[in-house]
Amino acid sequence: MADDTEALAAMTKVLSPHCRVSGMSGGALIADWKRTRFLGMATADLHKFVEGTPEERAEFVTVLLRAGCVKDRRKQHADAGVGPWLCGVHLLIRTVGFGRVLRLLSLAAPEYARADVPSPEEVRRLKRAVQTHSRGSWLVDGDCKSEAVTAFVLLRRSALEAVLHVGVREHPFALHAWTVSAGLCIPDAAPQGHVFDPVLSISGGGR
Repeated sequence: MADDTEALAAMTKVLSPHCRVSGMSGGALIADWKRTRFLGMATADLHKFVEGTPEERAEFVTVLLRAGCVKDRRKQHADAGVGPWLCGVHLLIRTVGFGRVLRLLSLAAPEYARADVPSPEEVRRLKRAVQTHSRGSWLVDGDCKSEAVTAFVLLRRSALEAVLHVGVREHPFALHAWTVSAGLCIPDAAPQGHVFDPVLSISGGGR
């Protein structure tokens, strides 16, 4: 079971800047200095926030969101913002290698407590933006690894569920990467009809 210190640290990550959480006997107290009010939490609720199921955490954070104590991280990504992310990811892969970039995902794509279900329209819009910038960039030029990692990072940073897959094909040997969210793949999981068998899947927080 998580101790109170770990639970308070997890709570701090999702609270708005104007809110502070402090441990107290029997639970915790959230101080909302913007509205000059205080919200109490029982110890059981505090531990459930850390150890509960994604659905339980999402429900708990939704309550705090409605109370104005949590920042709404679900934001539409402007198409113009996708390009710099895509180029940055591509350069990082070229510099340190794809394997090391995957190990760094816990820093760039944290596993938030929220478990919002992304809409197909939102993911479809992101896919269109990623592929448009990728095909139009002489640097990236349709690189599947850069597209998959960029999509994964942007979705996770918006607290949306996503899974990054790395697959292989034996004959002839080839490597392919894609991110799945809301039933859609960025880029396509089977480009030009070629099927890749997943050998690695990362579902948030770099795990």
